[in-house]
Amino acid sequence: MATLVHFDISADDPGRAQRFYQQLLGWTFTSLPAPMDYTMIATTDVSGAPGVGGGLAKRTGQAPGIVNFFGVASVDQSLKQVEQLGGKVVQPTQPVPGFGYMAVCQDTESNVFGLFQDDPTAR
Repeated sequence: MATLVHFDISADDPGRAQRFYQQLLGWTFTSLPAPMDYTMIATTDVSGAPGVGGGLAKRTGQAPGIVNFFGVASVDQSLKQVEQLGGKVVQPTQPVPGFGYMAVCQDTESNVFGLFQDDPTAR
């Protein structure tokens, strides 16, 4: 069964968003090395145990504010199912080097969500 594995936040001002979430929720942030302009987010649950991780990046184009990513065995197979079930592919499969593969979809109610396939060999 697929579960939430990651979330992405798009921000007009990533530094401002980072300060907001750091102060509000206590999240910690780690910037990835260049050329990736992306910051990893570490969260914890209310007892302090590690929570779902996320990422923060500068908003580009019409990127939605927050996208939740669900782990799947195959992004490509899941995209076929999305379309068969009446959803739409917003962003087709793309590699996330060193992490895996991702795609962004829209469900039948116009909600945006992501799919992620773990594969550390992705290039």
